[in-house]
Amino acid sequence: QVQLVESGGGLVQPGGSQRLSCTASGSIYTITVMGWYRQAPGKQRELVASITSGGSANYADSAKGRFTISRDSAKNTVYLQMNSLKPEDTAVYYCNARGILSIHNAWGPGTLVTVSS
Repeated sequence: QVQLVESGGGLVQPGGSQRLSCTASGSIYTITVMGWYRQAPGKQRELVASITSGGSANYADSAKGRFTISRDSAKNTVYLQMNSLKPEDTAVYYCNARGILSIHNAWGPGTLVTVSS
């Protein structure tokens, strides 16, 4: 029943920065993990970064050193600060929220990030 709303996608030049936001609402369960996934054209969906309620963050190797995930647990909001963007970062970015049970797993509709000059 949880709904996710994403924002921040768009066109950015290589080397530039972009900040994505995702807010969960209507949740009947406690969200324990929020994260960002992405799917590039012709590629499989992959984890970019995730963060737990306790603040533990996990990053894909491609994101380490460039991306930073943060969370406002009280508002069930997660952010993804993306720096030094590369053309290969171009993808649809999906917000994800999970609870304790496996059935508590929600996805946002996705937001397109295009890195191009």
